[in-house]
Amino acid sequence: MKRLLGLTLLALFLLIDLPAMAQPGEGPVVVIEVQGVINPLTAQYLDRTLRFAGQRSAQMVVLVLDTPGGLESAMREMVQALLESPLPTVVYVAPRAARATSAGMFITLAANVAAMAPATHIGAAHPVPLGGEVEIGEAMEEKMTSDAAALVRSVATTRGRNAGWAERAVRENLSVTADEALEQGIIDLIAHDLDDLLRQLDGRSVTMAGETIVLHTAGAPVERHPMNLIERFMHIISDPNVAYLLLSIGTLCLMAELSDPGLSVPGIASVACYILAFMALGSLPVNWAGVALLALAAVFFAVGLFTETEAIVTATGLVPFILGSLLLFSPFTPTSPAAPDLRVSPWLIGVMSLGILAFSFLVLRAIIAANRLPPQSGAERLVGRRGVACTDLTPEGQVRVELEDWSAVAVKETIQAGEPIQVVDLAGVRLRVARIEPKERDQENRGGTQ
Repeated sequence: MKRLLGLTLLALFLLIDLPAMAQPGEGPVVVIEVQGVINPLTAQYLDRTLRFAGQRSAQMVVLVLDTPGGLESAMREMVQALLESPLPTVVYVAPRAARATSAGMFITLAANVAAMAPATHIGAAHPVPLGGEVEIGEAMEEKMTSDAAALVRSVATTRGRNAGWAERAVRENLSVTADEALEQGIIDLIAHDLDDLLRQLDGRSVTMAGETIVLHTAGAPVERHPMNLIERFMHIISDPNVAYLLLSIGTLCLMAELSDPGLSVPGIASVACYILAFMALGSLPVNWAGVALLALAAVFFAVGLFTETEAIVTATGLVPFILGSLLLFSPFTPTSPAAPDLRVSPWLIGVMSLGILAFSFLVLRAIIAANRLPPQSGAERLVGRRGVACTDLTPEGQVRVELEDWSAVAVKETIQAGEPIQVVDLAGVRLRVARIEPKERDQENRGGTQ
């Protein structure tokens, strides 16, 4: 009975103590960073990190954020992940001069604790159509705005933040600094760096699933959980300028391949660049009219390689190339400040346009001119050259061309030794030759004495 009573007490102790051990507050602080446009990769990264933090029994996850916004679908995934996280979450807008605009504002408000570094700003969340529609109707715009306003109002209310200002940030495109955000109850604190953030969070209470949890972050171990290599690579190429650069380099390599056809390094490089570019475009709001214009420009450049008016055709191709570059990621109209910076840099467009001109007129013309020259080595160089028959060609024999003796075969009638011949073709390693008629020799001699 004593043994049974002891086992029962031990089991009760474990049942009571295990939940306490599993409670957040005793594990490490997991820190991740998201910079740039919000896309499916960033949503996947956050979801993977939250699962990793749960496995590590972390006490909380800190998301260091600096974004101009991004895709609404990816933003909603990240907001949902933060709201449903079993661990306390902190979104920290940093470093100085960072921003959490458009989609970034929604993500910041969805965390248990919202913090900002000095000299940062938040807001400007009016929805902007990206990727194809230059204009939308008033009804559609109002529908998009009301939907976004309802979402941000519910998120801010859930986290006990200033829901009125959050809705105005969507409807009126408002932005505020870190100090103004703290004063108006939009965020919870301002921290100079991560260490300062952890010091201020120590002892702070957060509500998780109706329960109050006290954070113990002073001296807690910090584990940084960066993107893996694949996520990092995909996030880098998903930058609009990098995706555009891959498209442009793919076009240059395609032009080089067409100038000297055959499976070669430029052809393989062109395929690789196009594959990577379209992988990047898959996670960006693409205006397919811009892609069509770039494809039209590539057709012009390819046609210019095989025409006598190469300069005119290539210069004409620059028109759809530049227009397609400008339209690739956003309409060719001024956008709201809430729109993330998804335009291709005008400087990069100018550099690539000049690069295509230089590549076409200098490199490709030199390649094509070299391909059009007669062979400079081997038996092929002798086609069209003249010589003399060393033996009778009946029809085979020996000829001398450029002080070298060659096996030859007469293509027409028999040629006598000593008669002048001209190489007209090759047959393996033998020359195919024809007699130079006396009439042709007389005309050449008269032409040479005039």
